[in-house]
Amino acid sequence: MWGTACNAISAEWGAQRIKGLSLTSAVKHFLKKSFGKHEKGLAQKGTDTSLIERFLYPKFSPGQLWEHVAGKIVKAGGEIHLGLKVARVYTVGGRVVSMGAVDEDGVTRNFAADYFLSTMPMWDLVDAIEATGTAIPANVKQVSDGLIYRDFITIGILIDKLLVTEPGGGLPKDTWIYIQEPDVQIGRLQIFNNWSPYLVVSGKVWIGLEYFCYETDPLWKMDDEALKEFGAAELEKIGMLKACDVQDAHVVRVPKTYPAYFGSYDRFDELRAFTDSFENLFLIGRNGMHKYNNQDHSMLTAMQTVENVVQGKTDKENIWSINAGQDYHEQKSGEAKVVDAP
Repeated sequence: MWGTACNAISAEWGAQRIKGLSLTSAVKHFLKKSFGKHEKGLAQKGTDTSLIERFLYPKFSPGQLWEHVAGKIVKAGGEIHLGLKVARVYTVGGRVVSMGAVDEDGVTRNFAADYFLSTMPMWDLVDAIEATGTAIPANVKQVSDGLIYRDFITIGILIDKLLVTEPGGGLPKDTWIYIQEPDVQIGRLQIFNNWSPYLVVSGKVWIGLEYFCYETDPLWKMDDEALKEFGAAELEKIGMLKACDVQDAHVVRVPKTYPAYFGSYDRFDELRAFTDSFENLFLIGRNGMHKYNNQDHSMLTAMQTVENVVQGKTDKENIWSINAGQDYHEQKSGEAKVVDAP
C-alpha cells in the first residue's frame, strides 16, 4: 500500500489505526457473537473499529450527506464556489487576510474573511503562502517539501456476475476485499452492491479496483483505456471474472489521498508550529492536518474548529488532539445497513 519498507514508516501510523484493539477484546467479541449477543447499529459505538460488522450508510453513498449539507449552507445564505484552486494565501502580522483562487479559465478571484479553514495538503498551503512573497522559515520549507503523499487510482467495472461466490452461490457479502496476491498490483476491491443496492442497476455487479501508487509511477501515467484493460486482466488473473465479460468501466485518479508517516514526518512539529502561528487559520481533515484520520475524526476536527471560532479560541491543541488520545470509533468493513439521508 505505501510503496516503502515497513521499518521506514513511523509507528505512530500503526498505533493510530488500531487504538483499543487487543487480543482480549477480540476474544470477548467472538464469544459474545457466538452466544447470540451480537450488537448492531448504534449499539456498537463502544466496539473497536476492527470488530464492527454493521454500520449505517447513506442510500446513495456518503456524497448524499454532503449534498444535503451544501443545500443547507446555500439556504442559509452561504456561498459555495467549485472548480477553484487556491494559489495564494495572503498573511499580515500573524493572520491570514485573504486568499486568491484560480478558476478553470485561469482567472484569479480574491476572497477576504475573518477565519480560514484549510483542508488542502499542507505543502500546497505553504507554497500558497510563499507565492504571495511571504518568507517561509528554511526549516519549515524543508519539512513541507519533504512530506510524502500516496496517490490513488480506482477503476470501476460493470459486469453481470463474479466468478467468486458465497458457498451455495450469490455475490460475496464483503464491501471491501484486500488482495494479497503478489503477482498483481491491485490492493483492494470494493463491491458497491453491498454498500447500497441503490448504487447499482438491478441484476448487475459494480466493483471498484483500488490501486495505491505515486503520480510518478507508470501506472498513474497509463491512459484510461489501458487502465481499464489492465484492471480487468488482473481480476481475471486472480479468478474474480473474465475480462471479456466486462460491459463498462470508469477510471478516477485521486492525488494525495493518503498522507504518509515517513519522509520528513519525523519533523512535523516544526511545520505545525508555523501553521498554528496564524491565529485565524485552522487546519482540518486528513490532508489539511497531514494526519491519517478517518472520516468521523476528520468531521470532528471541523466541528471542534467551529466551536473554537464561536468561542473565540485561537489555540488549536484540542483540534490536533482528536484521535490522538481517544478510543478509535471508525465504523467500517463488513455489512452495511442502508439508511435514507435527511
